[in-house]
Amino acid sequence: MSDESHEPLKRLFFALNCAPEQRRAIAQWRSALELRSGRPVPVENFHLTLMFLGAVEVAQITDICTAAANIRTPGVPLRVALDRLDVWRRAGVLVLAPEQASPELLRLVYALEQAMLPFGFEDSPKEFRPHLTLMRDYRVPVPESATPPEFYLRADHFSLLESHKGRYRALAEWPLVPS
Repeated sequence: MSDESHEPLKRLFFALNCAPEQRRAIAQWRSALELRSGRPVPVENFHLTLMFLGAVEVAQITDICTAAANIRTPGVPLRVALDRLDVWRRAGVLVLAPEQASPELLRLVYALEQAMLPFGFEDSPKEFRPHLTLMRDYRVPVPESATPPEFYLRADHFSLLESHKGRYRALAEWPLVPS
């Protein structure tokens, strides 16, 4: 390894944020589930990950932002249905997910993946599965819900977020609709 490997690293990912009123509605619905397993994700951390980058050298962030700014966006605000409650056993998480991902969302993710290839980022070879994590360390079956999930994450921009000590902070954001 070269001496450059000692540069500071940041844990980064691209995401769609939830609006505050969406976060409150989802948190209220989660509370009604009366879950007794797992750790709740803090409400302010609710988001939908588009692409996880992992540990990134600070020196690369400007170039990553430039590449993200140049991708072709859907040209319309995204509306992602979060209408299915699921447990991902291997990851140990309880998630809200869409029954069907929209073509616009899938195109945005593909454009991001292509833009990040020159940096050596590949969001693992598995298929993109849009979701919003409700609980971590969740090891029981999908809970029953008196009210089915019917949430719509609306986004007019996507963000590059930094994960630091359990909190997420936006480093940059880009519009989905050209101004």
